[in-house]
Order: sequence, then C-alpha cells, then structure tokens
Amino acid sequence: MRKGESIVAHFDWALFVVYIILLIMGVSTVYSTAYNEDHPNLFDFSQKYGKQVLWVGFSLFLGLLVFLIDSDIYRKFSIPIYLFTLILLVVVLFMPPVNGARAWLGIGSLGIQPAEFSKIGTALLLARFISSVNIKQQNVRTVILANAIILIPMVMVLLQPDAGTFVVFTSFLFVMYREGITYDPIILKMLNSIPGIKFKETWVGTHFIPLLFIVVFLSLVTLLMSNETLTFETFPDLKIPGFGIVMMSLTILAILSFLVLRFISSRRDRNRVVLIVIIGFILASGLVSTVNFGFQSLAEHQKDRIELFLGLKEDPDGEDYNRNRAMAAVGSGGFLGKGYNKASVSSVESNHVPESETDFIFCPFAEEWGFIGTIIFIVLYMFMLLRILFIAERQRSSFNRIYAYSVAMILFYHFAINIGMNIGFAPVIGIPLPFFSYGGSSMMSFSMMMFILLKLDSQRREDLQ
Repeated sequence: MRKGESIVAHFDWALFVVYIILLIMGVSTVYSTAYNEDHPNLFDFSQKYGKQVLWVGFSLFLGLLVFLIDSDIYRKFSIPIYLFTLILLVVVLFMPPVNGARAWLGIGSLGIQPAEFSKIGTALLLARFISSVNIKQQNVRTVILANAIILIPMVMVLLQPDAGTFVVFTSFLFVMYREGITYDPIILKMLNSIPGIKFKETWVGTHFIPLLFIVVFLSLVTLLMSNETLTFETFPDLKIPGFGIVMMSLTILAILSFLVLRFISSRRDRNRVVLIVIIGFILASGLVSTVNFGFQSLAEHQKDRIELFLGLKEDPDGEDYNRNRAMAAVGSGGFLGKGYNKASVSSVESNHVPESETDFIFCPFAEEWGFIGTIIFIVLYMFMLLRILFIAERQRSSFNRIYAYSVAMILFYHFAINIGMNIGFAPVIGIPLPFFSYGGSSMMSFSMMMFILLKLDSQRREDLQ
C-alpha cells in the first residue's frame, strides 16, 4: 500500500453494500419466519432470530479481521489453510451423527460445519496452484493435481454424507475451465497408448463443459426411461425395458454416423471420425449402463426422491412433502405478497414447510413479498454475482482472479440450487441460501469468503503477477 493511502482507498463499496443489504433482508426474514409473540425482541438470543443477529455480528467481526490481514498472506498460507480444513473434515467423521450425518464439530448447540469452511481452503489452494503453472505447457501431472485439490475434500464431504456441499464442489470445475485447465493431456495419453494411433491434439478435454451437458442429458434420459417398457403387438412376450430402449437408440445413432462417413472424402479425416464415433459410443454406452446400474442399486427412498423430482411418480403428502409445500408457499405469495410477518404456509408456527428458516428460507420471503419482491431479490443477487465477475476480470494477479471466480461460482451454485429446490426445479439436497439462511457456519464462511475477496481486490494495484 502506498504511503498515506487509506486501507479502503480501493475498497469495492458496491459489492459491500449489496452484501449488507442481503444480510439485513436475511435477518428480517428469519425474524418474520420464526417470530414468537412471547419473545418479540429481535435481540433475544434464546430465539433463532436473536442467534442469527449474533451470527451476523460475529461474521462481520470475522470479516473485519480477515480484511485487516495482508492479501499476500492468503497466497503464502493457502496450503496450511487447506490442510487445516482437511483435518477438520477428518475429525468430524468421528463425531456423533446429527440427523444422520457426521457434519458438525462441537458440543451441544455450539458447533461449526467444517464442510462450509473447506470451500475457502479449496478456493485459495486452487488459485495458488493454477496461478503457478504455465497453462500453455500443462501436462498430466498438472491436471491430476488440480483435480486432486478438489476431489480430496469432495470425498470427505461425501463420507459425512453431505450431498449438497458435494455438489457445490463441482463448481470448481468451471473455474478450471475458465483458466484453461483441460483434460486434454490425460485424453491424449490414453489415445496415444493405443497401437497405431498418434494424436498431437484433441478437442475433447478443451470442450468438457458441453460434454458435461451431454452427460447430464444422457443420464436424465436413462432415468426418465427407467420405468418405461417397449412392447410389440406381434410379439407380446417381447418386452424391452427402458435401459434397452436407450441402448437401441445409441446403436442406431452410431450406425447413422457411420453412414454419414461416406460423404467424407479424406481418408485421414474419415479414420478420425470413425475413432471418435467408436469412442463416443463406448463412453455413452458405459455411461448409460453406469447410470442404470447405479439407479437400480440405490436405496428405495433415494430412488423415490429421484423419481419424484423427474415427475415419474407423485407423493405430495409423503416423500415429496417438502418440495410440494415449498412450491405452495411460493405460489401463495401471488404478485404483491401477503405482507411482512404475514406468511401463513411457510411460517415456523404453521410447520407446513419444514426447515423454512434454513434450506427453505426463500419460501417465506416469496410468500411475504410476492413476485415483485422475489424479482428484486434476484436482481440484487445477480448484481452481486456480476460485480464479482467484474472484480475478477480487473485483477492483475491470476491468483486473485481465480479466487474471485471461485467465489462467484460457489455463490451461484448455492443461489441457483436453493431457489431451484424452493420452486421445484432442483432436488431437495439441503443447501443454504447465502447471507439469508439461518445458521452460523454458512454465515461465517460466506462472509469470510467475501471479505477475503474484498481484501484481494483492494490491494490489486500492488500485484505484479
């Protein structure tokens, strides 16, 4: 920092103000949702809204401490921070289970969720590692190490189990894609290990994002067809299950692809296309088989959740109760809403929407403020995400930029999945809405994440890398 220059001379006030607005909106929503007439004081720490105020205050204090630390410390100590979060993830596996998961570290009502803080450690170390390598000369070792940084905490989170946080960790794959880390070196090594094959480059790893959507599409098609059966009037005993229908479709697609090859004049190009078709068919068939086998091997309640989400079955008062009630609460708000503290379907007192102050906090907000209120909320959140992307692109340091993109993707995942859960567009996997949902661990981790970003950005003019 230059002599005589204030610590907040380059502070991004726009991002900070939106962050504060969301905190205020979140606290007011928790207060309205969990309101107790016998304890009307917002600062009554025996109530959830009082505890939320306490968590917000403590998070702001932690944020201030984080901001006072020199930005270079986060780069230098990214490995110890990452290892510390991994240790916490290991320790928590030996704690008594709470609601069927070993996700909390603490005693009684006082505890933290290490998985929330592991996102910060992973973001910092991933930023340090990618910023230290030459992307143009990346090799198999580079790709494996970058993925290992993400996969190690993912596996530990899955062992808890915490499906929500596990899904959020996949957001780092998009950060890698943005920075040019691809799977090309691994794919090339695999292809060139085949006798008679020699490739200098491949587009498969570079374009893994579109391929990821293809994988998701094939997986959904397989699951949607899981209960289908193809029958023939001429051969009544011949019945082809949904898995067989998908495999038949893939086979027909492969045959049509080979027929198209006759229009390719170059023998070299034709050989390449043949190889791509064969590999694609093998991979697609393997994926379909894996999805089908995995689905069939799931427990019945897990199958039910997937089938309910995909609309393959209905159970509004059973397994699909949470999602059904959440959609009813959001819809009951109408265009203008019922008014503050007048939510009926999603209030804690009515208990129609379980966890309405945590995972389903969007329900009471939508019920109180209606369509107009939710649009304002979404605009605020989108402004925050776009502001973070703007901050990322103005960084001189690749470390700062990668960390900023990590924060943006983590927040986007939470925002999209949580609201998707509330309106029936995403399965219920238990994921908080940043700066809104009741809870100390998520509030502290998101706030620390935000203030680290603000600190890195405030000292961006000093960075030369």
